[in-house]
Amino acid sequence: MSEIVLPFDLHVPHWFVLFVRSNQEKRTAQRLAAFEIEHFLPCYRSLRQWKDRRVSLEVPLFPGYVFVRLPWSDRNRVLTLPHVLSLVGRKNSPSVVSEEEIDTIQKGITAGNATPHPVLSAGQRVLITSGVLCGMQGTLLRTQNGTRVVVAIESIYRGFAVDVDIECLRPMGLLNSLEQQAG
Repeated sequence: MSEIVLPFDLHVPHWFVLFVRSNQEKRTAQRLAAFEIEHFLPCYRSLRQWKDRRVSLEVPLFPGYVFVRLPWSDRNRVLTLPHVLSLVGRKNSPSVVSEEEIDTIQKGITAGNATPHPVLSAGQRVLITSGVLCGMQGTLLRTQNGTRVVVAIESIYRGFAVDVDIECLRPMGLLNSLEQQAG
């Protein structure tokens, strides 16, 4: 019998991603809170037009996903909750989300007016060099009507777009070539 080797300590808390049934993210987050399990459900404000009025809703940034922080050995505490389908990852091991990625999502929500966006394969890689979002890397989405940068969360292959001042951006390729010339 082959042994599965996980790339992390089983008893140390790590951030994992729960895949939950459609439109059950908030309910799952409430259950996690009731069981005192550390979790994170990033949401954004969405303006929806209904027949007779406009409504501002708080909706998940990553539909179908809720982040949880717990030791791998405690995974059954969350996998047995109603509406939880699985942990996101490969067949043999779940994806671990780094503290830096969680911090990036939190900064994007609080300071960058984050909205859902697919990760782009085309477009220029940029580094945000100043401001609250300083240090974030992403893909330049547009420069007209306000600059938007798509930030990728590699562990779950999702992304979100943030508003950034064009003066705060530097192309990644240019930075690398300047560093090589200086060093």
